[in-house]
Amino acid sequence: MNSIGKYIRQYRIEKKMRQEDLAEKTDLSPNYVGMIERGEKIPSLETLIAILNVLEVSADMVLCDVLTKGYSVKSSIFGDKISKLSKEDQEMVYDIVDTIISYKL
Repeated sequence: MNSIGKYIRQYRIEKKMRQEDLAEKTDLSPNYVGMIERGEKIPSLETLIAILNVLEVSADMVLCDVLTKGYSVKSSIFGDKISKLSKEDQEMVYDIVDTIISYKL
C-alpha cells in the first residue's frame, strides 16, 4: 500500500503544495500526511476522498498500483503524457515501445 502514499505525494508536489498545505486543507496534521505518504498509515475512505478532492485527482490515479484494472489507468495516464510531446517525440516513444513489445513477443 506504499504506492497510495507515493502517488499522493507525487500529486501534492505537482500542485506545488507542502505537506502542511495539504494537512490544513484536509483538517489533518502534517505528521499524519507524512505518514500516509511514507506508507506508514492507510487513510480512511473519508480521509482519502478529502485528499483526492484537494489534489483534484481521481481515486484510480492514486490506486492504480493496487487495482486489478490499474494498468488500464496507467496506460491512460501515459497516453496523456505522450500527447503533450511534440509529434517527433511522440513518434520516438512509439518506436521505442513498439521495439520493446516486439522483443518481448
